[in-house]
Amino acid sequence: MAEPPTTPNLERHKSVVMLENDDALQIVRTDLANLVATAAKTNSCDIEELRKHLVDFEKLFTQFLAHRKIGNNIIWSRIQPLQTENVHTYQSVVEAPLATTKGDLLDKLVVLKLNGGLGTSMGCVGPKSLISVRNDSTFLDLTVQLIECLNKKHNSDVPLVLMNSFNTHEETQRVRFKYDKRVDLHMFQQSYHPRVLRETLRPFPVNVDLKDGVSWYPPGHGDIYNSLKRSGLLERFLEEGKEFIFISNIDNLGATVDLGILNFLLHPPKDSVPAEFVMEVTNKTRSDVKGGTLINYEGNLHLLEFAQVPKDNVDEFKSIKKFKVFNTNNLWVSLRAIKRLLDEETMRVEVIVNRKSLDGGVNVIQLETAAGAAIKNFNGAVGINVPRSRFLPVKKTSDLLVVMSNLFQLRDGTLVQNPARLYPELPLVKLGEHFFMKVREMLERFENIPDMLELDHLTVSGDVTFGKNVTLKVITGASECWDLETFLKRSVSVHKGSVQE
Repeated sequence: MAEPPTTPNLERHKSVVMLENDDALQIVRTDLANLVATAAKTNSCDIEELRKHLVDFEKLFTQFLAHRKIGNNIIWSRIQPLQTENVHTYQSVVEAPLATTKGDLLDKLVVLKLNGGLGTSMGCVGPKSLISVRNDSTFLDLTVQLIECLNKKHNSDVPLVLMNSFNTHEETQRVRFKYDKRVDLHMFQQSYHPRVLRETLRPFPVNVDLKDGVSWYPPGHGDIYNSLKRSGLLERFLEEGKEFIFISNIDNLGATVDLGILNFLLHPPKDSVPAEFVMEVTNKTRSDVKGGTLINYEGNLHLLEFAQVPKDNVDEFKSIKKFKVFNTNNLWVSLRAIKRLLDEETMRVEVIVNRKSLDGGVNVIQLETAAGAAIKNFNGAVGINVPRSRFLPVKKTSDLLVVMSNLFQLRDGTLVQNPARLYPELPLVKLGEHFFMKVREMLERFENIPDMLELDHLTVSGDVTFGKNVTLKVITGASECWDLETFLKRSVSVHKGSVQE
């Protein structure tokens, strides 16, 4: 539990009224300068690094002020339907013959995993990437195994990069000794920004204490481009002859290296504009209605996030008929193009305003950006409509149960769907948060993971335990109709060797 905000923060929060944009920017600059001065006196951090982070924050804050003044920058009537050339079919991409050897293709690639998240949503402490997923292997173990097997099989040299946040960097560094001799592993820490008081628009922190849990935050994965350059890796990879970087979330177990997409980027079809940016999208279902989607806006591809949608258009945004695909956050980006845009200072991404309430009743905002939002800046940018199998995120214990089950097999660090399953779709699994939210608690309720090959739908909302060798088929909903008072007082056991249909 985070400590309540300190007195100076509360006093500043209560005593200052909302200012006009110019005044607000000037006061924020003064506050940022004071943060640097305080850090220098206490020797609490690297001052030059702090300055770089605060310069990036000031740019975001300036953009936020401009947006606040003019209102929503998406004019709904200007959104045009996606054209055939905007989104390629996966089939058309992977069926094209490889223009060179697989090893030569892979030698032009860098793989980067976004590793800034904690495991708190599943009741775990520390980086989410260190949660065990399969056969005691963590997300990070599987990622390293994937790259290691790829390099050995094709005699290639694909480096693996982790973009950590200040929340995950130290603990991830502690385990890197396990991997250093297996892959060319690099890590860097993304930016950290001060939270802003919602009522006054002034920075919340009064010192640079990243471990206080309330004052600072990582500003979203859109920070990847600046942070990659600041780390020195962008220049290094270009000098080594690398051309593209494949970016994905480390908890998306479907985000594997795809040679067909890489071939499409390195050897584009004749008479086409080479793509500097590819976003993998997949068909939207009713469970994905809030996912960001690609739109054709004023002649360019844009990523439209739910937070950007005007209130009057929310229902339309959720419609599967109009917005048929959503962003998987699997991104393939030209390293040369990233460098060009950063050197020219012409990369623009929309600011996402994330509102939060802290312990103690203080309301703050976080200014964030999304990596996919950069798509509008790149020449020849396209989407590729990929199979759902390339989007396998593990956000809750329900997802974890699915990937731990016999629905999947593990091959060279890649989870592939068990061919013994007759249906291509995965079952819909919902585990009640009261008893199953935390990984440890969930695992204690299963003597071993049930056979789920023929499962269609599973809902567990009560105090349920599962014995050994249980088979789940078709639809199971143990205690799903009980009310809260009832199921807190009762328990249900699914016995050893039973078949639940």
